[in-house]
Amino acid sequence: MPCALCATDTALTPFPVTGGPDGASVSLCATCVDQIAGTPEPEHWRCLASSMWAEDAPTQVMAARMLARLSDHDWARDLADQLWLDDETRAWAENIPRESGHRDSNGVPLAQGDTVVLIKDLPVKGANFTAKRGTAVRGISLVPDNPAHIEGRVEGQRIVILTEFVKKR
Repeated sequence: MPCALCATDTALTPFPVTGGPDGASVSLCATCVDQIAGTPEPEHWRCLASSMWAEDAPTQVMAARMLARLSDHDWARDLADQLWLDDETRAWAENIPRESGHRDSNGVPLAQGDTVVLIKDLPVKGANFTAKRGTAVRGISLVPDNPAHIEGRVEGQRIVILTEFVKKR
């Protein structure tokens, strides 16, 4: 059986594909495993032009993730543009949490890394400043155990913000 990504016919090891179904994995050669963990050599990954069309979701997810890592190369961006994944597989590849429960003031779902805008001036406790209405908060983090809270950086300070005071940009 060949490597799921580069199709090399060598010894394979199971490689876990995180962020999706428990126990999901692909069988990879040592070269692919080493490059996933380290710095990928772009020429090796041109093989993704074939493996991205695999029928199993874990292989599609790994191909999409590697194309994203190589997005500074024109050929990788072209392949990523051609890649079609169903919504669930794309969410897995992008590691977007499925319905976290976090919603902005308008009820729009929030995801890790989103940009939000404050809809009200908010005094920041313990930091002696007020986060002004209209301030964009980029790259938010979701508080896992509380869907009413997100975290973000405002004026260089990491703060907790109530979702009722933000709208998704």
